[in-house]
Amino acid sequence: MRSTWAGRGGGAEKIRPMRISLDDLLASPERVAGLRENLSQGGVAAIPTETFYGLAASPWSAQGCERIFALKGRAAEKALPVLIAAAEDLGKLGVDAPAGSLDRFLALWPAALTVIVAVRMPLPCAPGDASLAVRVPAHGRLRRLLSGTGPLTGTSANRSGEPPLSSPDAVLAAFGRQIDVLVDGGETPGGRATTIVDARLEPPRVLRAGAFPWPETR
Repeated sequence: MRSTWAGRGGGAEKIRPMRISLDDLLASPERVAGLRENLSQGGVAAIPTETFYGLAASPWSAQGCERIFALKGRAAEKALPVLIAAAEDLGKLGVDAPAGSLDRFLALWPAALTVIVAVRMPLPCAPGDASLAVRVPAHGRLRRLLSGTGPLTGTSANRSGEPPLSSPDAVLAAFGRQIDVLVDGGETPGGRATTIVDARLEPPRVLRAGAFPWPETR
């Protein structure tokens, strides 16, 4: 897939970010596999979510995560949140939680609700931190993409301190050749950022009020 995903990992061969519609991407298992390979080797993509566009890298790729920290001007101690297709992906990420302790959150997902959980070992997306911010996004087509790529980071596509972006054209204008792939899902809803809740505490603590009401209303 090298010809399809030229410039993987930010290498010198990259001419411009590849722009592909989310629907076209989902229609091609080969392209989804190519994107997965690109991101595993340090690539960075912009992807639509249920709120804003996010910057996606493999949470296991130190190169990809470092590129996102640099793109955003974000300190490495501010971990990158991770998007998953389903609860089964928590095990792949090394989530370490007592049996049943996450049932409350699993029943609410998919939702614009990011949950802080403990992990057995730090990941490159959260260097030096034995915790991880995860969510199953309330965006059906994105979940389909995640089923093919595996978990991806989902930090908002903006420079730190600037407003998050809901337009694919705005993402392209902001980051241009600094990203490898723009997955164009059209204008996203915008609105409030996701709610962040720390599930390591009992009762869970809201760290950021946002799009999902907490305590939950369903």
